Amino acid sequence: MKLKRFSIGYRTLKTAAGAAIAISLAQFFDLDYYVSAGILAILCIQPTKKKSIRAAFTRFVASLIAIAYAFIFFEGFAYHPAILGILILLFIPLLVSLGFTEGFVSSSVILMHIYDSKNLTGGLFINELMLMAIGFGTALVVNMYMPSIERKLDAYRSDIENLYSVIFREIVVYLRQGDTDWSGKELVEAADILKKAKALAYQDVENHVTRLENKYYRYFDMREQQFDIIERILPKITALPVMVGHSDLVADFLEDLGGHVHSGNTAQHYINKLESLKADFANLPLPKDHETFLAMASLYQVIQEMETYLEIKQSYKGFHNKKTAEE
Repeated sequence: MKLKRFSIGYRTLKTAAGAAIAISLAQFFDLDYYVSAGILAILCIQPTKKKSIRAAFTRFVASLIAIAYAFIFFEGFAYHPAILGILILLFIPLLVSLGFTEGFVSSSVILMHIYDSKNLTGGLFINELMLMAIGFGTALVVNMYMPSIERKLDAYRSDIENLYSVIFREIVVYLRQGDTDWSGKELVEAADILKKAKALAYQDVENHVTRLENKYYRYFDMREQQFDIIERILPKITALPVMVGHSDLVADFLEDLGGHVHSGNTAQHYINKLESLKADFANLPLPKDHETFLAMASLYQVIQEMETYLEIKQSYKGFHNKKTAEE
């Protein structure tokens, strides 16, 4: 069995630092069960800032509910394993109904402290509150640092634009020659990059507490919609029964478009060209046989799909770019 490459990531470093800091602070304040502060901190270190905040909130509320349950069951009945079991039996469904399921483990830590002490005093209550404040607070502070991922997102953006250019170039070759030895691997690569890029862009959104979306997520979402159109026009082109004069018109347009796949938003330039293409298309001779008719109909469907392709780009605000002739 091949072992994975050993590596230490940012989240691992933050988890180690958060646990150490939380335990040190709890020791400094001479709290009982001080090592639990480290456990609480570890449970709150999440991949993104928003997830970390949600984790701290749900765990804090769940822990307060656990303390209330402990007071009712332990002080009201007895500190006994059977009572603990009944408490947990009723506690978990409440957390599920409130949407705080992920807070069960951290609240169980607090619950076990109370069970071990056999006496829920005001001092123990303050002790548990401080453990929660130190553990959850340390995790939040440590998790506020997130490395920038814009460079990687820019690389994905560049890769997608290059792949779209190649795909259009190969379509042009087919329209002009009626055949191509293209393997279509760029389609697989584009789909894979779009999937990774959208996931990474969403992570970037989650790392900005007040931001609901960002330019990268909108960009890759727009490219994904365009990719669906590319996948729709390919069967129409490869299934052409004959090559007609209209093929060259479409090829010229796609060649120009494929040479200008950028992040800017001047899609109107190509929408105007598409309107001219439609006019030229209409001026060509009518089909003389059924196969020619089918070929012309397929090519016109491609034109309509490309109009949607450009409209999707036009609705996208785009990155700041000085280029004036961009798709």
